[in-house]
Amino acid sequence: MKIKSLWFCGVLLSVLLCGTAQAEQRVSVSVTEAKIRSGAGNNFDVLWKSEKYYPFSVVKKVGEWYQVKDFQGDEGWVHQSLVGNTPSVITAKDKNILRSEPKPDAKTLFSVGPGIPFKVLKRNNKWILVEHADGDKGWIHESMVW
Repeated sequence: MKIKSLWFCGVLLSVLLCGTAQAEQRVSVSVTEAKIRSGAGNNFDVLWKSEKYYPFSVVKKVGEWYQVKDFQGDEGWVHQSLVGNTPSVITAKDKNILRSEPKPDAKTLFSVGPGIPFKVLKRNNKWILVEHADGDKGWIHESMVW
């Protein structure tokens, strides 16, 4: 009985230690436009350009470059000087409604398609007050964003 208990405690400890994942590091574009490249350097091809507040998860860092992944799973490289830690989200649904208050029946201010980045200003339960780089603000439900 003692051996089974020790074995179980060892397995449980292993699961707890190995199962504890590190939080995903997120960064967002801090300049008007950032070039996302195919490798860690200015000599690599530009894959696409991302606008201010566009969020990424960091895959890895090499020198002054981040390998990043976006909400669609696309990967590329961005120089660390072009990103920061401003909390941001990006619309992920076909139609994303931004409202005047954090309520599903609040007045609609505007709607946008997928891939529009916003800076996070405030959270209220499952609602997020966001601001676009052009100054437009509104509340969006967290189910609409990445």
